[in-house]
Amino acid sequence: TNIFNKKITVINIRDLAKFATGSIVDEIALVRMGLVKGRRDGIKLLGHGDINVPLTVKVHGISKSAAEKIEAAGGKVEVM
Repeated sequence: TNIFNKKITVINIRDLAKFATGSIVDEIALVRMGLVKGRRDGIKLLGHGDINVPLTVKVHGISKSAAEKIEAAGGKVEVM
């Protein structure tokens, strides 16, 4: 058993379609929408799916394709 193991929650970009245009998507917003549950040490966003609304996304990790899709839609990415 690794006592230093971190539990990272993974979500996909298609899951962000629930948010309104211009929303700030952070850990609190993801919990409120029911996309993230339980204890976690971080959130990573992957690029599966499409997004067409500009959002400001604040997560602990993000794939290159997800960052490109968010910026192409007019949004911003902040890695914490």
